[in-house]
Amino acid sequence: MRISILAFFLLLSTLSSGCSAKQDVPKNSATVEVEPTSGKNFEHATFALGCFWHSEEIFLEIKGVKEALPGYCGGTEPDPTYELVGTGTTGYAESVDVTYDPAVISYQKLLEVFFTEHDPTTPNMAYPDEGPQYRSVIFYRNDSQKKDAESYIARLSASHKFEKPIITQVSPFTNFYKAEDYHIRYFRHHPSGQSYIDNVTRPEVEKFRKDFPELVKADL
Repeated sequence: MRISILAFFLLLSTLSSGCSAKQDVPKNSATVEVEPTSGKNFEHATFALGCFWHSEEIFLEIKGVKEALPGYCGGTEPDPTYELVGTGTTGYAESVDVTYDPAVISYQKLLEVFFTEHDPTTPNMAYPDEGPQYRSVIFYRNDSQKKDAESYIARLSASHKFEKPIITQVSPFTNFYKAEDYHIRYFRHHPSGQSYIDNVTRPEVEKFRKDFPELVKADL
């Protein structure tokens, strides 16, 4: 019984200090420098697959990815904030915008990572975070990305890889608003010491590294 009680309180602690828990988010005072991505034939892919702390880190570690930024996509109100998006009323989803070199990593491979590293069958949540701001979305930027995403979902559905139907939205990209500076490289700045990082973010990142060891950059 004692083990069960301890497990319950650990789960409760993790949920109460999750990606959407404003009171537990330390803010860095320093501005995060983001390296320019101009000057090469880079392309963009934008995904929403739950908390952007681990989404950012997962895509940032992939060979051929030049940049991965956390932010907000899918809503209409200009200049959304973390607090506003966290209410679940804006239409925005916590997202990651990926700048990648298609000569090194294909959009199809990024889709494979996307569908492997979260549960695309749970509407309006990515455990342990709940709300429409954590829904599963592929924001396509052109007809080719839309076709690839819909084809990939059709193949996954036909293969019955998931017991429940895939509910991932395939939506047109409109605007992406970069998250506040203190969210950028959040996992790298806070690798331990928070229950959400220790129990959710780090396990998600480690799972990706085990699932796709061939994609992980050698200089991490």
